[in-house]
Amino acid sequence: MIYLFDWGNTLMVDVPHAQGKMCDWEHVETIPKAREMLSELSQNHSIYIATSASDSRLEDVQKAFQRVELDPFISGYFCYANLGVKKNHPAFYQAIAAQLKVKPTQLTMVGDLPQKDIYPAMKAGLNTIWFNPKQLTAPEQSIPHQIHCLSELI
Repeated sequence: MIYLFDWGNTLMVDVPHAQGKMCDWEHVETIPKAREMLSELSQNHSIYIATSASDSRLEDVQKAFQRVELDPFISGYFCYANLGVKKNHPAFYQAIAAQLKVKPTQLTMVGDLPQKDIYPAMKAGLNTIWFNPKQLTAPEQSIPHQIHCLSELI
């Protein structure tokens, strides 16, 4: 299984008032249990980042992960800059499957936003896991797989 993870508020804290690229913020931090979960999961699975960040280049995304020492667990990064498709479209996830030369069913998308991370991935044929720490109700169709803490993936 190949895991795709959203970036902001799934693996790293996305501070709403922070300006500019996350890699340049004064303070960056991980979501609780992110490092432990990625360390464990990466022993048997490939892990990629699938982000909607549009103001960051691939190198900027990687630099942010390096700052919090999560980059050793990441096999690669996918964003608008290298796919040319926005994340809220099923084509984003289909492009990732094509680049990785796998079927969409071999991918599992983990993210915190149903509209960007989960529903488009479901429509593209991926497995999905909604990271839902606030235990919200799904805004549209139900989402069968949910976790409330990243450690639940181990």
